[in-house]
Amino acid sequence: MLPAGEKMEMKRLSVSLVVVLFLVLVLQILSAVDFDPYRILGISRTASQADIKKAYKKLAREWHPDKNKDPGAEDKFIQISKAYEILSNEEKRLNFDRYGDVGENQGYPHQQQSQNRPFHHFHESFYFDESFFHFPFNSDRRDSSDEKYLLHFSHYINEILPDSFRKPYLIKITSDWCFSCIHIEPVWKEVVQELEGLGVGIGVVHAGYERRLAHHLGAHSTPSILGLINGKITFFHNAVVRENLRQFVESLLPGNLVEKITDKNYVRFLSNWKKENKPHVLLFDHMPLVPLLYKLTAFAYRDYLSFGYVYVGLRGTEELSSQYNINVYTPTMMVFKEHVDKPADVIQARGMKKQLIDDFLSQNKFLMASRLTSQKLFQELCPAKKSHRQRKYCVVLITGEGDKYTVSYEAFLAFALANTKDTLRFVHIYSNYQPQFGHTLLTDDERFHGKSAVVILERRNNAGRVVYKALDEPWSGSEEDNFILLDLLDQLRTDPGILSSDTILPDLNDELAPVFFLRWIYSAIDYISDSWDSLFHSNWREMMPLLSLIFSALFILFGTVIVQAFSDSSDERDSPPAKKDENPPKGEKNDTSFTKDNRIPKKGFVEVTELTDITYTSNLVRLRPGHMNVVLILSNPTKTPLLQKFALEVYTFTGSNCLHFSFLNLDKHREWLEYVLEFAQDAGPIPNQYDKHFLERDYTGYVLALNGHKKYFCLFKPRKSEEDGDAPGMPCDESDLGEVRGKSSSCSPGARSVKNKLNKLSLWMERLLEGSLQRFYIPLWPALD
Repeated sequence: MLPAGEKMEMKRLSVSLVVVLFLVLVLQILSAVDFDPYRILGISRTASQADIKKAYKKLAREWHPDKNKDPGAEDKFIQISKAYEILSNEEKRLNFDRYGDVGENQGYPHQQQSQNRPFHHFHESFYFDESFFHFPFNSDRRDSSDEKYLLHFSHYINEILPDSFRKPYLIKITSDWCFSCIHIEPVWKEVVQELEGLGVGIGVVHAGYERRLAHHLGAHSTPSILGLINGKITFFHNAVVRENLRQFVESLLPGNLVEKITDKNYVRFLSNWKKENKPHVLLFDHMPLVPLLYKLTAFAYRDYLSFGYVYVGLRGTEELSSQYNINVYTPTMMVFKEHVDKPADVIQARGMKKQLIDDFLSQNKFLMASRLTSQKLFQELCPAKKSHRQRKYCVVLITGEGDKYTVSYEAFLAFALANTKDTLRFVHIYSNYQPQFGHTLLTDDERFHGKSAVVILERRNNAGRVVYKALDEPWSGSEEDNFILLDLLDQLRTDPGILSSDTILPDLNDELAPVFFLRWIYSAIDYISDSWDSLFHSNWREMMPLLSLIFSALFILFGTVIVQAFSDSSDERDSPPAKKDENPPKGEKNDTSFTKDNRIPKKGFVEVTELTDITYTSNLVRLRPGHMNVVLILSNPTKTPLLQKFALEVYTFTGSNCLHFSFLNLDKHREWLEYVLEFAQDAGPIPNQYDKHFLERDYTGYVLALNGHKKYFCLFKPRKSEEDGDAPGMPCDESDLGEVRGKSSSCSPGARSVKNKLNKLSLWMERLLEGSLQRFYIPLWPALD
């Protein structure tokens, strides 16, 4: 039995709880009853869609939380978005006008809606729906629908990022104790269900458990929604409504994926198969805008097919529709290959589903006799032999470009159309674009000079080994040539041994790859657009890497100019003018003694900067392509002798513009170094060299050549002093770069043993410039702190 005091306390708590729940229920009912989208947007009930859209845009700009600092701006903005979502949809608007209902149960009859109207109105008109009661305490139930989309860092790097070059991804960043995350859940579920069926990838990142991935994506607040395509991340900044998210995904796709086709341009479009070396796809539909499903399909197959869209309801497409006998009431998809007047394959369906389109296009990815323009295309068309049941033979026409070879090519194409089989692939190649290919397969070049030739081959492995047989006479396309080739193919079915010749084929040149200048322009445009987007949409925390890069570059630029100016003036003031006829003494060393292979250093000193939080981004993460940073690892006690020896060893390499020299303090950034060395396969501990206090490895004297752009490094590990041949009593060379730096080396035994760690660094630098050192790749440069 409880004491009387405790009973009274329990009763008070129960009454308080009931009162609180009652007040919450009343507030929700009042908010539901008072919710009037017309009043919120400030329009009449007879307003047109144009008036609704105009009012929404005006209020959205005024009450957007990023621009309006009023405490109630966020709630007001949510109400405006919900009101626009209702009134922009004609079905929802009609339902609200009739019953005051903003819900989704539009299939109920009028009588049932009228009977359930009080409860239904309360349940549906409140913007946050049932999730109002789904507090973060019940996060398992709230996140159950997102469980199959959860991303982890390794999964994102190894699978999602490469897959973004085939389809866009929509990713949500969420966390526990996030009330705004609860608010967007109904819209998110609806959008996911629609877009996933169209081929959009979906991902969810829980910032509480995947903080590393959230930081990598640049999401510093929850909820956040971003798009990923071609490895590029774009953040969503509008109101979370279905139409905005759909438009956001569509905006991620390139704008030139699908070409609008009419009677005026369809011949030009279909005739481009020879130039692009691709089949061409036409979709005939009565929708004025290109469907999102078709755009996503065009993005997925853009490397294999070219896509066009015909709006059959538009004036100017009558000739096109009648020529191919198009049913204007049913969507029709056609694939055209070498022949423009007749499609190679056709499908018609009232509801074009993704699986149906994928099956159709995957069977028509290549021309009947494709031209080999790259090694990748050659490997796809002529796969290497895996087993006797999976043999694939390639019949290759080696020809030239121009009208002279048209007859032989047309005859070869006709033969390919008449003898299509699963085990055969017919391809052709231009000998003037791929000369090594023809020289390797045709032993008698003089007999085939200026003529076409046919070779039957089978790839045995991915290293280039093939077995083949070439027709004895040049291919002219005559009836006799057709009989000879047909007879060889019949023999090949029963006797694969007729492919008696064996050789190693060189890799093909990529004929359609853009030149370096165009690639540089495209990269510059992408970088400028990313910076522009970050400037207007990202918060200051997201802008810190860019600002750090700018200020670091300015600091290094002005700092270098000032230091150089002072050093030049002091050198001119202190050094006497040199005499022309005076020879230097024999014992003196001049600057030419430090050059190697006539490489003259640009400066009289080695510029070595320290890797710190300020210089880390500019000297490593954002290092230009082709540049490397050679980093010396040192500690406070070994700083002076190691820097002196390091400058001596690398001085002859300072003439290269692609090399930068830095040092890293082991006492400050040991964790960063140990993380990087985990990716080196042979980065073992140095025997008998441990820190006296903490028993940690001694990494002083290590040198890392870091390639920031390609994310790899080469490692120099110091040797024992005995291996270098330095006797304990070896004298110290006081002239080591003494004239260059104006400093003398330390001659103590401890400093000498520290210096001996870098005795073979110059030889290692030679191998670095030759490109013969082992490279250790790293997925992402870690933060220095």
